[in-house]
Amino acid sequence: MIKPITHDQKQLSQPSQTATRQDLPIAQDLLDTLVAHRQNCVGMAANMIGQRKRIIVVTMGMTNVVMINPQMIAKSNPYQTMEGCLSLTGQRPTRRFKNITVRFLNQDWQQVTLPLSGWVAEIVQHEIDHCDGILI
Repeated sequence: MIKPITHDQKQLSQPSQTATRQDLPIAQDLLDTLVAHRQNCVGMAANMIGQRKRIIVVTMGMTNVVMINPQMIAKSNPYQTMEGCLSLTGQRPTRRFKNITVRFLNQDWQQVTLPLSGWVAEIVQHEIDHCDGILI
């Protein structure tokens, strides 16, 4: 189900809780909401739709990937960039890493470890920051 986007910075600044199997419907809501905003959005975290759970969705090429309880376990090659966010107005400076490795559970509750680089790595870092209550 498509959900409204949260713009309340106080709510977005609160760290999210570990997701459980009972939270899987939130992943579908995130996917539906991401698709509805695909013209100007390439990733979302559950707190952006009012759910304080560690669930993100990320557009990777033609596929949208759900990451449950994502953790960045490696990072290298820091750089400065400007980012925007569907929950915030304008763009803001932030520090990202060109290469990361992320560990997460997929929708089948299987653990996945995935090396990422470039644009997709930047999106994942932005959404993990959302889970941690960090805004750009």
